[in-house]
Formats: sequence, structure tokens, C-alpha cells
Amino acid sequence: MDRGSPVPLYFQLSQQLESAIERGRLAPGSLLGNEIDLAGRLGLSRPTVRQAIQSLVDKGLLVRRRGIGTQVVHSQVKRPMELSSLYDDLEAAGQRPATQVLRQDVEEATAEVAAALAVPEGTEVLLVERLRLAHGEPMAHMRNHLPADLISPKAAELETTGLYRLLRGAGVTLHSARQTVGARVADAAEAQLLAEDEGAPLLTMQRTTYDDTGRAVEYGSHLYRASRYSFDFQLLVRP
Repeated sequence: MDRGSPVPLYFQLSQQLESAIERGRLAPGSLLGNEIDLAGRLGLSRPTVRQAIQSLVDKGLLVRRRGIGTQVVHSQVKRPMELSSLYDDLEAAGQRPATQVLRQDVEEATAEVAAALAVPEGTEVLLVERLRLAHGEPMAHMRNHLPADLISPKAAELETTGLYRLLRGAGVTLHSARQTVGARVADAAEAQLLAEDEGAPLLTMQRTTYDDTGRAVEYGSHLYRASRYSFDFQLLVRP
């Protein structure tokens, strides 16, 4: 703690605790101990510790349980806006990613998919539909369409690694992507799949990824739990 900083001590503590949760140093289920013990160990006043903990309770990262103490619930994943796989981002953040393959089929491209992949409508494309989990909890529902001749991944591969890693392993050089981020509420089926209440806020993302020749190699349409997930942007001033 920097006692000479103009940043309040409670905020410094809450930021350090949040960082530890996000990086997996404080895993879901971990106990922080009571406020008196924390205050004594850190050399802070009890009101300062209480205010720091309350700010993380308000964010949904901690919960106070009677007879147990203050417990870590989960961390919110803050994903950088980069051309990367959610699996790799979760793994790097210590979030223990897992995948359930819901569907893997060759189907005819709809008008939306055909436009994204720059192929005629009705062209056969590969659909990969997955549920991504972190620490055993649903995080995202992902639907990805790819040219049918690009890769033929096995379900076991999709369960244990990211799609972009499989593409790179097949010799595809990912170069750039166009991405749109939005939001809407969950319908009944989506809420059940993502362990949310019907009407809960969801983040949406559509992404078309291109290789180094300019060919569209993947079109993704994903849903994320807004309670567990956010996008991080870095903005630069235009010269």
C-alpha cells in the first residue's frame, strides 16, 4: 500500500484483490478471512478493509457467507481486443478453460454466413458450435463457420484447445479480422445454456477472420455473459 498516494487505501486494496482474483491467485471458493484479521495483517483500519471488500461484493467478485466468511465467487474476464482465441485468453489468465462441443456439422451457408466468408449462398461450410467454460462455469456460447475444406478437427481437439490454435497448426496464417460488438438480453434457451436468468444482459460479437492472402477463413457469432465478461479497448488519438 502506498500511504503517500492520493488514491484512497480502500481503493488500492480493492484493486490488488481484484487483480489477484483475475490472475487466478485467489481462485473461486477461496476465503479471505474476516475483516479484523485482514486489517491486522495489512496494517489497515477495519473500515478501510470493509469498504474495499464491499466494493468487490458490489462487483460480484466476492460474497459474504454467514458462518463462513468472505469468499471469492469468480472473476470477470477482461478480454483485450486482439486477434486471439478465447481459450488462449482464458488459459493465460489462469481461468482453467474447458469446452463442450455442442455441434460439428457441414451445412449450407446462409446468406449471412455466405456474405461473411465471401462464398455463394448454399456453399457447404463447417459449423462448430461450442460452450466455453471457465472454472466449470459457462462463459460463452460460440458458433463458428469455416470453409469446409480448411480443417476437419476432431471433437477431442476442440475440447482441449482453441480454434485459432488448430488453424495455425493446419498451416493457416491468421492476419486480420473485422469485429462487431453489441449487446442484448438472453432468451429462455440462451439463459439456460449460460446459467443466467432469462432477460439477463449478454454481450454479442461477430468476427470475420482473414488469412495472409486475404481469404476469409472463419466467421464467428458469439454470446458472452455480461456478468462474467467484458472487452478491453485501447484508444489512440488520431494524429
